[in-house]
Amino acid sequence: MSQNKKESTEFAQVVAIDGPSGSGKSTIARDLAAALHVLYIDTGAMYRALGFFADQQKIELVEGEKLTNFLNSVKMDYGFSQTCLIRINGVDLTVKIREHNVSKLASIISQLPSVRKYLLDFQRALALNKVCVMEGRDIGTVVFPNSFCKFFITASVDIRAQRRLKQLKEGGDHSISLEQIKDDVRKRDETDMNRVVSPLKKSEDATLLDTTELGLNDIIKILSNEVKFRAAHLGFALGPNI
Repeated sequence: MSQNKKESTEFAQVVAIDGPSGSGKSTIARDLAAALHVLYIDTGAMYRALGFFADQQKIELVEGEKLTNFLNSVKMDYGFSQTCLIRINGVDLTVKIREHNVSKLASIISQLPSVRKYLLDFQRALALNKVCVMEGRDIGTVVFPNSFCKFFITASVDIRAQRRLKQLKEGGDHSISLEQIKDDVRKRDETDMNRVVSPLKKSEDATLLDTTELGLNDIIKILSNEVKFRAAHLGFALGPNI
């Protein structure tokens, strides 16, 4: 067995991208996966989908029998097609989960241990035996602490709020002000960093990248070069791998 093969068994074939809300990590992860021709996994979409679906079902977002029964009744499909990122019990939630109010639901439900356990198992199953780019808030620290490549993406609150506002307007939502989004971003940061279960934090071995003054093309170039270098060293094959 080659040295690369020996070393590669110690690592998951996952490019972990963590960072705070609005840092651009979803767009970055999606475009990086496309550039590398590997699977893109958006864990934030999963929390958003569960939060939205539970709210629609009038399920209180607290631990208890009702939440347990709800999770047992949920069938989640991810990456069903190019246009359908995520669905629950056959319902396509790809568009609905990007509404601004869903961010708060995702923040609340992501603090619940039973929900995190449910999605932890789901996320790990998705990444079996294939290279993927997975983004969230605890990928490099909890979900795949042995990821072969880790990044922590951040940006200033002002830039993150501006990006979020642009995203909402492009989706047809003109009801939210920039100041309201800034306030929501700060509150989400505080909640994510101070929650008891899997708080948002940078893994010690993650590469920090502040995207405040970087364009998307430059970001993808920086990240893809590092991923390719590490993948080559470990003998991980990139390319058609979806």
